[in-house]
Amino acid sequence: MSIYPKYYCNNITEITTSFLIENGIKALILDVDNTLLDFDLNIVDGLEKWYEDVKACGIKAMIVSNSNKKHKIEKVAGLLDIEYIPLAMKPMKKGLKKAQEILNISPNNIAVIGDQIFTDVVGANRCHMFSILVKPLAEKDIWITRFKRPLERAVLKRYKKKI
Repeated sequence: MSIYPKYYCNNITEITTSFLIENGIKALILDVDNTLLDFDLNIVDGLEKWYEDVKACGIKAMIVSNSNKKHKIEKVAGLLDIEYIPLAMKPMKKGLKKAQEILNISPNNIAVIGDQIFTDVVGANRCHMFSILVKPLAEKDIWITRFKRPLERAVLKRYKKKI
């Protein structure tokens, strides 16, 4: 099991539908905090248009978040009109596997998009899903995430040398 993502980019809107299709992606599992929403609940610029393009290609999507703050998750889920799973406890498999069952897609055809290596990437890799790491939308994080960011920067530095 690798701690490296299969793909890394600045933000979710840089992930093209052609990239997803070329990699056999038929469904997306999306993180919320610092991936779709920043700490102040601002939605990433261009998200609606990006998701319209994804949906037009027949790619399904769902939100899987470790957050227990349903109002944050519902804000984005409502905007995109997609289902969600809160309190997923990534990198544990349970939430991601539940999403896979709901999406009814093979794990090899699912991409997990998130901003954290030790939750989103590791969880995706453990479930044999395509892991996509995006840069966090903002520096501001909850305390547990702030604690992990220096470790993630070290892993990312090694990852960049590797690729």
